[in-house]
Amino acid sequence: MSSIQEETYKTIGKNIKKLRLKSGISQEKLSDILNVNSKFIGHVERFERFISLKKLIEIAEYFNVPVKIFFE
Repeated sequence: MSSIQEETYKTIGKNIKKLRLKSGISQEKLSDILNVNSKFIGHVERFERFISLKKLIEIAEYFNVPVKIFFE
């Protein structure tokens, strides 16, 4: 994996965590909303797993934010 890819996934994970905490939602709750394993969000936030664009869009829709905020 290139350093650009690594940095992108790290940025996405950090921004998911930031948005989730700001909204007061647990990792488990967000995992339930996305219908994924209860530990999935934690793995994404710690850069241990990669999130699909489909799931990223679902998160953006849930929080009513544009997808681009996860990349900033």
